[in-house]
Amino acid sequence: MTTPEKSPSSPAVPILSYAELNANPHEVYQAFRSQYPYLRREDGAYIILRAKDVQAFLSDPRTRQVETEALAARGISSGPIMEFVSNSMLFSNGDAHRRRRHPLTKSFAFRLMADLRPKIRTLAEELLSENISAGKMKLRDDYAALIPAITIAGVLGIPKADVPLFTSMAYQVSRVLTTSWTPEDVPGMEAATRDLRDYAANLIAERRRLPRNDFLSEYVAKVDEDAEMSAIEAVMQIVSVILGGSDTTRAAIVIQTSLLIERPDIWQALCADPELTAPAVAEALRYEPSVGSIPRLSLEEIVLDGYAIPRGSFMVLSTLSSMRDPDLFPNPNEFDLLRDRPKWHPVFGGGEHRCLGEALAKIEMEEALSALTRSQLKFKLQSGPLRIHGHAGIRSVDELEVQWM
Repeated sequence: MTTPEKSPSSPAVPILSYAELNANPHEVYQAFRSQYPYLRREDGAYIILRAKDVQAFLSDPRTRQVETEALAARGISSGPIMEFVSNSMLFSNGDAHRRRRHPLTKSFAFRLMADLRPKIRTLAEELLSENISAGKMKLRDDYAALIPAITIAGVLGIPKADVPLFTSMAYQVSRVLTTSWTPEDVPGMEAATRDLRDYAANLIAERRRLPRNDFLSEYVAKVDEDAEMSAIEAVMQIVSVILGGSDTTRAAIVIQTSLLIERPDIWQALCADPELTAPAVAEALRYEPSVGSIPRLSLEEIVLDGYAIPRGSFMVLSTLSSMRDPDLFPNPNEFDLLRDRPKWHPVFGGGEHRCLGEALAKIEMEEALSALTRSQLKFKLQSGPLRIHGHAGIRSVDELEVQWM
């Protein structure tokens, strides 16, 4: 790609490696955000830093969602991963995106998701109770991972016994949405994508034979009624739902719990006042999001503060940077439950691609936190500070053991 244009008085935009960006992304973004509208990454991508630009580009007609270009740039032109990306609403635009998303929108309406809250509350309490006598638990695998996994299994009518199987597949496939995979990872990712595709196809076929009064049966009926999607498109939207309901929420629950346990004064306030739960979740999502960026492709040359982004460039809209932008969030490095926030949380994106599972994710995070604070247990992190990996895309977290007394 071409070097960004600049005015004679403007310094050249820094080009950073993955290693430099991943080492401490908050420090990197803070150091450069006031000087440059974007950074360049070693692969040629343009990392958009400022909140006003990130929000604008989510619905700017000069950009669109990345489709198959990112895979092609990394040498993947066919196979199960390309089949998924080519047919998922997550990587589509215009009419294709509308056709693929429409049969799901009614089922994921905020009101309908709210009906799941009592079940999610009970689930979180049961998971904590199962570990009470041990005096400790693995926060990620024993708690955070199971809340969204069992919930989405219930939504889709998947047997509870299948949860470990379909989540293991989902975690492999979701690596497509990260920046951390290498060519050596592709065979395992492709095998998992193929298996998850076949699993979803079998679920759909079963509902066609024996409809139930559930989400998946309604989805199949809507797909058949509209007759706007191919068979593989119908399958890949369910794969997309499984992915969206797994990895990001798992990481977000671990992150918020760690952040809050490390702040005893805030934790005590949450235990005393349940009304602070929703603000705590919102602030954790701002302060340390599990989704570090949103991808876009430039459809024409775009100039920001005298610096050009060429047509056809990969753009990384950094939620990680924009939600620490002092122009949007004063004192952004402080964890503040009472700060003013936009009506719509920036971490869930914007425009026609705003996250379909936003309401469900918030409920899962709130109930995961509430079960812990209601328990009145004194929690302590046993494995040191939480390690979060990645500067963009879906970020990953290490396991974190918590103990209580």
